[in-house]
Amino acid sequence: MESFTPLTAALGGTLIGLASAVLWLGNGRIAGISGIFGQLLPAGRSVLWRLVFLAALVAAAWASARLFPQLGAGGVEPSVLAAPPAGWSIPMPLWLIVAGLLTGIGTRIGNGCTSGHGVCGIARLSTRSFVAVAIFFSVAILTVTLTGIV
Repeated sequence: MESFTPLTAALGGTLIGLASAVLWLGNGRIAGISGIFGQLLPAGRSVLWRLVFLAALVAAAWASARLFPQLGAGGVEPSVLAAPPAGWSIPMPLWLIVAGLLTGIGTRIGNGCTSGHGVCGIARLSTRSFVAVAIFFSVAILTVTLTGIV
């Protein structure tokens, strides 16, 4: 936690909240990234706004990383992927595949992800989202405790 910066965290949270509010007020949709991405295929009639939202999300992250490199997760140091725990001897590609699949399965079981439940659901005072976020945080704490990855 030596790189914690409350100002940039508050700015990022504000921008995420603003983007979520604009999508909700302008399109009547919740900014749950797993739902937006997961409903791209099979292609339906509501694909265009999803593609625009995801493209803007990636473009904004890329642009902010280029324009303000000092605001990154590691300060001026480039961010790196979390490697498997030292004693586990799992190759990095397999580690990433398993992590991605577990994340996808979790979002399907939880009927949403941290952006849908944590940002939009809690803002709407959804009981289901409060429960989901409590489970997300509990599992994250357990995972960090068991793996030692911070």
